[in-house]
Amino acid sequence: MVNTGDIKELQKPSILFNNYGSGPREGEAFVTDHIFSYIISGTQEIWSGNQEYVFNAGDYRFFRRNQLTKYSKRPGQHGFKSIAVHIDQGTLQEMAELYGDYDKKPYQGKDVELLTPNSYLENYINSLPPYLDASCAFKEALIVLKAKELVLLLLQTNPEIRHALFDFDVPGKIDLVAFMNTHYRYNVGLDRMAYLTGRSLSTFKRDFKRTFNTTAGRWLTRRRLEEANYLITQKGKTASEIYLDLGFEDLSHFSYAYKNAFGKAPSQQGRL
Repeated sequence: MVNTGDIKELQKPSILFNNYGSGPREGEAFVTDHIFSYIISGTQEIWSGNQEYVFNAGDYRFFRRNQLTKYSKRPGQHGFKSIAVHIDQGTLQEMAELYGDYDKKPYQGKDVELLTPNSYLENYINSLPPYLDASCAFKEALIVLKAKELVLLLLQTNPEIRHALFDFDVPGKIDLVAFMNTHYRYNVGLDRMAYLTGRSLSTFKRDFKRTFNTTAGRWLTRRRLEEANYLITQKGKTASEIYLDLGFEDLSHFSYAYKNAFGKAPSQQGRL
């Protein structure tokens, strides 16, 4: 059994409304539960592993749980607005008893799936606003019903999603080299990386040392700096353009680490 550490799943479903007036929003997120989301205004870029997705106003998306993502939200004429439903595992397990009688097989869809628009999804989205600010005594029960309605609509319109929705297994043990080379840019704790590779934290550290002959922290720093050096010397990028995308939280710390590794500050490196 994998120790999930600070991997916290929802205890109940939730409906969230995002509304940003101006300026882009960028960040990282560990998707712990399945999410259905609709963009009302603006655009959003999502990176999951090495895969990039670009979504626009009017797009319906399905985010599979247990994945690391980077995102950039850019406002349109009316800012950036989206509405999302987060579906907890308890609700899905309850529904699996009624609707989960099927041949279990791995989900073959993308980590972030663009759903085909239809009248079911359109009417569903239009029905959500009253539940965002509701304060009635039955609000939580009503949101649970809306989450269950969503699951039924997804099963009706996208049958293959059932293989994701009704998969309650923790991530299985996967190849460490492939995972790290795909996810080294993500600034998340080792406990989350361990969980996503199907390992406890102690097993992750032990397997990492055996595989890479160094610690995960040292390998991540070196790999990120190598990528930074390539982008600066070969692509003409500046430190301020890349340090966040490469998992560094602070520009001055990045510049210090870069100079220690390559003998020159990023600003002193010219394109070769």
